[in-house]
Amino acid sequence: MPSNRTFTMIKPDAVENGYVGAIINKINASGFRIVSMKMTQMSLRDAKLFYEVHKERPFFSELVSFMSRGPIVAAILEKENAVDDFRTLIGATNPEEAAEGTLRKQFATSMGENAVHGSDSNENAEIEGAFHFSVREMF
Repeated sequence: MPSNRTFTMIKPDAVENGYVGAIINKINASGFRIVSMKMTQMSLRDAKLFYEVHKERPFFSELVSFMSRGPIVAAILEKENAVDDFRTLIGATNPEEAAEGTLRKQFATSMGENAVHGSDSNENAEIEGAFHFSVREMF
């Protein structure tokens, strides 16, 4: 059964480039309600824990370094069919392959620095949201 919540992060590249407001506007305009949101910075340890599922992949060190290099904006979003609808909104991992109008097509600079993270399943949305937010931070 589809969940009505998903997790997202506006990644360091998008924060550095000043895209936070524009990305949030597109998220809101797409019918998502922000349940929780904060600007924070992951330590190297945090990034390693968050992306532990990728630890055997060749890009793991680069990913961890990138995700801990500067602030991110973490958020939990709510909408019917949230995970799938948000994955559609963010577009393909590679911005060159992303559809027109998607967040990655508009704001990402490369496959490695692709502006926005979105949970890929209902289970991961819960895990990732709980990584960044306590229950008292969700509204």
